[in-house]
Amino acid sequence: MTARDELKEILLSKSIRTGDFTLASGKKSNFYVDCRVTTMDCRGAILVGEVGLESAAQKIASLDEKPVAIGGMTMGADPISLAIAMESSRQGCPLQMFSVRKEAKQYGTGKRVEGNFNSGDTVILVEDTATTGGSTLKAMDAIEAEGGKVAFVLILVDREEGAKETIEARGVEVVSVFGKKELLG
Repeated sequence: MTARDELKEILLSKSIRTGDFTLASGKKSNFYVDCRVTTMDCRGAILVGEVGLESAAQKIASLDEKPVAIGGMTMGADPISLAIAMESSRQGCPLQMFSVRKEAKQYGTGKRVEGNFNSGDTVILVEDTATTGGSTLKAMDAIEAEGGKVAFVLILVDREEGAKETIEARGVEVVSVFGKKELLG
């Protein structure tokens, strides 16, 4: 079994739920994706690192300006970003990791983007699950406000409900590791 197939199995068994749900976007849905259960699983995290970096590497190879860091909105993107950053270091092409806060801290440095991020950095923005793309755009705004540039967005599970189109309308390409159709058939 490939790492991708194994990760898909873990996502299906741990992270995909059916029922009646209200999503972060406010939309109603008959299925819910909680990637954290997979990305915080010891085997799931290793696979997210391997499969996520493999998905990102194809896009990175095509870029003139290589990203130096990977991260996204805390908390969903944190384990994904860390797993990919760790795998990138293991493979000798290190990406640093950062987190984007929903709001700036009211103490200390008062930053929204924390960790290994500097103004001027080109970065990969990570989403665990994307529906409309609204939270991705907010994270992009925070990164750009602190002087960063988003090379592309990496989504672990794209619900295929408009997020990719919304993000790409902003001029940033999207790489989806898994889409709803691939996961659910």
